Amino acid sequence: MMQARRIAANEISEKLFAAEAAIDAAIAAVAALTAQLPVATQQANAGPHIMQAALMHSMESCQQLVKSRTNIIRTHSALRAVQDDMGLGNVDFAPTGFNELWCPKSADSLPETRMARPHLAAVAA
Repeated sequence: MMQARRIAANEISEKLFAAEAAIDAAIAAVAALTAQLPVATQQANAGPHIMQAALMHSMESCQQLVKSRTNIIRTHSALRAVQDDMGLGNVDFAPTGFNELWCPKSADSLPETRMARPHLAAVAA
């Protein structure tokens, strides 16, 4: 039974790290796009209103991806707790082995998002 748990944990670990990397790559790609939009406006010698809607949508996409990153870190933290609860110890897939740089002990220290605190969303807006 422990071997089956270890195999399952390794498979989950592989998928988790792939998801984390994909989110980080998406953030970088959308941030690069967002940064390019005002530059393109200037290069086209156009007024700032020309790209404003695209800039706002791109920035909102980046913000949502950062929120997704927070949630995948919380997922990672919850999976680490499951790993400990099942007596699995370290799972060997992490790029440098499981340690504090790769596996959060707790998601409690993550900053809250406006989504997580809807009563403050109106004040922040």
